[in-house]
Amino acid sequence: MIKYKGKGIYELKTVQKLPISLKESWSFFSNPKNLFKITPEHMNFSILTDFNKMYEGQIIKYRVSPFPFFRVGWTTKITTVEEPFNFIDTQESGPFSIWEHEHRFEESKNGVIAHDIVKFKLPLGILGRVFGSWLVKFQLRKIFEFREKQLTKIFKK
Repeated sequence: MIKYKGKGIYELKTVQKLPISLKESWSFFSNPKNLFKITPEHMNFSILTDFNKMYEGQIIKYRVSPFPFFRVGWTTKITTVEEPFNFIDTQESGPFSIWEHEHRFEESKNGVIAHDIVKFKLPLGILGRVFGSWLVKFQLRKIFEFREKQLTKIFKK
């Protein structure tokens, strides 16, 4: 699920089949307000930016607790929008040295296949990798496992 790609960069990939149309998929995933529904409650996630529709160049500010007793600001920029097929958000400021999250949607028989491809790099160079990679990878796996379960519940048909 998470692979080391070299130069301190890791890549997480997930794939989930959902019994919804491409239009429904885009409507749900392109609305960051829905992140509340698919983010574990313990992360204390909040969006600080108000908006209605996603667009390329959009800046979105969040607060999140990736670990107990550690709350951080996170700013992402929507760098690519190809409605209804994909969008990419990249970290402008936050807990990672690099964070790029591609959300890709493809029509399939009886629904949509949703792909998440996250490329990330931990801060502090080799120290970050040695002391933090296992914890970050564990957290990300748990977040995306939770997301998969929630999406299954939300789009149960």
